[in-house]
Amino acid sequence: MADIELDDSIRTDFEDLAAEAGLTVPQYLAQVAQEKKRERALKVGAEAFLRVTKESAAAFDAEFGGPTSVGHGTPRAA
Repeated sequence: MADIELDDSIRTDFEDLAAEAGLTVPQYLAQVAQEKKRERALKVGAEAFLRVTKESAAAFDAEFGGPTSVGHGTPRAA
């Protein structure tokens, strides 16, 4: 990937960001890549959590009865 050509302004931006972090440009880019991988993994995990939570709530409602619309935010009597 060393043969990738970057616009001078982009190269300067990366050099500035790397310098602020106390890293070389390759070190900085490696750090950014790791952060992006973590972000992607968190997104996948969050989506799975939401799916499972919704499925669990739906199964619970199907088994025991879901909330009814008595009013706006009015809790059901136990």
